[in-house]
Amino acid sequence: MRILVATDAWHPQVNGVVRTLAMMAEAASTLGAEISFLTPESFRTFALPSYRDLRLALPYSAKISRLIAEARPDSIHIATEGPIGLLVRRYCRKHGLTFTTSFHTRFPEYISARLPIPESWIWAVLRWFHAPSQAVMAATPALATELRNRGFRNVVLWPRGVDAGLFHPRAVDLGLPRPVFLCVGRVAVEKNLEAFLELDLPGSKVIVGDGPARASLVRKYPQAVFLGARQGEALAQAYAGADVFVFPSKTDTFGLVLLEALASGVPVAAFPVTGPRDVIGTAPVGALNEDLRLACLAALRVSPPACLEFAAGHTWEASARSFIENMAGLRTADAETDTMPFAVEQPGLVT
Repeated sequence: MRILVATDAWHPQVNGVVRTLAMMAEAASTLGAEISFLTPESFRTFALPSYRDLRLALPYSAKISRLIAEARPDSIHIATEGPIGLLVRRYCRKHGLTFTTSFHTRFPEYISARLPIPESWIWAVLRWFHAPSQAVMAATPALATELRNRGFRNVVLWPRGVDAGLFHPRAVDLGLPRPVFLCVGRVAVEKNLEAFLELDLPGSKVIVGDGPARASLVRKYPQAVFLGARQGEALAQAYAGADVFVFPSKTDTFGLVLLEALASGVPVAAFPVTGPRDVIGTAPVGALNEDLRLACLAALRVSPPACLEFAAGHTWEASARSFIENMAGLRTADAETDTMPFAVEQPGLVT
C-alpha cells in the first residue's frame, strides 16, 4: 500500500506534527505500507513575519500534480491546512480522488492570540477544509468529540506513540538545584509559558526549545534556565535529568512531549485541559490542577515506575497500524458543493 502524505510542516521544523509523521512512517514500513511525503522541501519557502523559524511553502499546481503522479499513491493523506494541503486538496477534488486529513493544531486559538480574528471564523474555514475528507483523524477521543460537536464529519481516532528506545530513564545530572521542573516545546505565546515561569517553586525551572518569545522571556525571567532547542539524545537527556515535566499549554491537541517525559520516568504537571487530560486521564502518572503550582508539587510525589508502565502502552507501531486502517477504510468521494465560508478566496490555491 503506497500512501502519500502532504504536509506543510516538515524538517527542519521541530514540533509534534513533524515527529508524529516521521515516526509513524518509520513504523508503517514494518507493516507493509510505503509512505512518501510531499513537503516544503520541493518548493521555495518564506518565513512567517511573526515567527521567523517557521517557513511556509510557495507551491504551484503544475508541480503538485507532477509530484503526485510520480508518487503513484494508492491513498492520499493531507496532514496540514497550509498552502501544500490546500493545493493537494484541490487536486483530489478536481480528479475525483478520495483523501483523508488529520487535525493537529488548534489554529483558532493560535491565530486569535496574535490577530483580532474571531475564532468562529477560523473554525468555519477548518470545517470547509476537512468537509470532503473521508476520515478526519484526531489524536484523542475528547478531541474527536469536540470536532464532531463543531460540525466536523467522519472523525476517527489516530493515537500517538513514543520512542522508548530513545526516551528512557538514565542517570543525568543537569548541574542545577533540584527539584528540576522542565518544559519542552516551542517558545511562543500560545504555549502559555509565563504561567509556568511565574510560579513560586523550589529548585530550578528549565525551558528546552526555541521560538519567537524566547528573547523576551529570557529578559523577563533571568532566574529560569533556557537551554535552547535540543533533539535526539540531547533532548532525551534533558528529560531524564528532570524531576517533573510541566505542560502549561491550554491549546495543544495532544502533546507528544507528555509521552516522551513519561517514557523517561518523569511525571507530568499540567492544567486539566484537552491534551494532558486526554493523554493521562486518571492514570497515576501526574497531577492536573487549575492551580499549576499545586500540580507541580503534587507531581513530585508520583512514582516514576508508574510513568514507565503507562508510556509502554503507547507505541508507534500501534499508531501506524491505526493510521493504515483509517486509510484502508476510504469510501467513494461525494460530489458535494465545495464553497469556502465567508466567500474567502485565495487565487491559485483553492477553487
